[in-house]
Amino acid sequence: MSSEREVVEACPAELFIAGKWVAASGGRTLAVEDPATGATLREVADASPADGLAALDAAVAAQTDWAATAPRDRGEILRRTYELMTERADDLALLMTLEMGKPVAESKGEIAYAAEFFRWFAEEAVRIDGGYQVAPNGAGRFLVMRQPVGPCLLITPWNFPAAMGARKIGPAVAAGCTMVIKPAAQTPLSMLKLAELMAEAGLPAGVLNVVTTTDAGGVMEPLIRDGRARKLSFTGSTPIGRKLIEQAAGQVLRTSMELGGNAPLLVFEDADLDKAVDGAMLAKMRNGGEACTAANRIYVQSPVMDEFAARLTERMAALKVGRGTKAGVDVGPLIDARQRDKVADLVADAIAQGARTLTGGAIAAGNGYFFQPTVLADVPATARLQKEEIFGPVAPLTAFETEDEAVRMANDTEFGLVSYLFTKDLSRALRVSERLEAGMIGLNQGIVSNPAAPFGGVKQSGLGREGGSVGIDEYLEIKYVAINVD
Repeated sequence: MSSEREVVEACPAELFIAGKWVAASGGRTLAVEDPATGATLREVADASPADGLAALDAAVAAQTDWAATAPRDRGEILRRTYELMTERADDLALLMTLEMGKPVAESKGEIAYAAEFFRWFAEEAVRIDGGYQVAPNGAGRFLVMRQPVGPCLLITPWNFPAAMGARKIGPAVAAGCTMVIKPAAQTPLSMLKLAELMAEAGLPAGVLNVVTTTDAGGVMEPLIRDGRARKLSFTGSTPIGRKLIEQAAGQVLRTSMELGGNAPLLVFEDADLDKAVDGAMLAKMRNGGEACTAANRIYVQSPVMDEFAARLTERMAALKVGRGTKAGVDVGPLIDARQRDKVADLVADAIAQGARTLTGGAIAAGNGYFFQPTVLADVPATARLQKEEIFGPVAPLTAFETEDEAVRMANDTEFGLVSYLFTKDLSRALRVSERLEAGMIGLNQGIVSNPAAPFGGVKQSGLGREGGSVGIDEYLEIKYVAINVD
């Protein structure tokens, strides 16, 4: 593995437009911060609206030739990207840890996860199908073909800076779409490095264009309203997603929205508590709790609440907090001061309303944005953290008595991304899975994400699905040709 300095200095710092690295208009830059120390890691280009339009120009110019590229050739580029990411996983993981904060072991897991999207969609590129059938009256024929939707606008968040990009870029490339991608201003380095790898893998100029900016609305809204882009895919908060949907409506853009979550985790009295605690730790503490799939509300049936709470508290209290590059660290910093302070406010609100602190509950010592792993018991339904995404290492526990009560509390949210449940009863497992209002269910397991499975939610958690055999559908249009055979 290279040193921290070597990894940062080897990362591109300019915009990637039409296959070239270019400075932002006026030479503007933004500072990328190390959330573990508050120090600046690197200055990178800070794009203007004019830079965004230049990126869209490049994507539009490349679209026709890219759509005509053989599916096998598109797939081979994705396959080579997978191989490059796998070969350079150590350096890519270190770069991610430096800009985002998660422990290096978790970053390596994300690099492997991100790379799998490229391998999966390399295989899907050659499986884009269509159809041919005789008309019901026998007088004609129907030909159905699927073609690339066209230039795409992709907006990704800071919490999974490689995986969320790969989950969008992979199917877009496989389908034959060009794109402009805007990574989060807090974590642009991973995306810039990924663009460099894809160019090395043979991706033609203009297919992928990367704009990094602190003016997300000013840069992206004109592109959404321009009319030449035909698809918008966004991963982020529900309020921003609503705003983007409104903007996209003017041009009737295809949209994929992976938005906020407020995931419940249900532990029934017949559950295997070893599996339930392990699953709760995974569902809660993946990415330090900074995940839309994180267990936000943990409901435990009363007969096993005390034992479950004791076991979970012991595990949470044992976690080591620190800079993600250091050996033995389990939990890194939150992304920035704003997020750390939000978590602190949510915990303070719950305690003020009667919640008991079993461990943690406060900002951790250090120069970075650290918060103690926290378990809260007897959390009232009126607490803000029962309604808002926590996005931090806080596990709120609430007891329930009956299955109906558990389902009612689980569904009492505008969100519907993922739900988790732990039970040994097969009938209950199927019954509750059907009743939970969520796009994904973790049954006796704490992680649901898999490149080969459809990821997405219902209600205000989003539109569309990413990954799986349906993931490429978001980037394809269906064309029907009526044929007269007389």
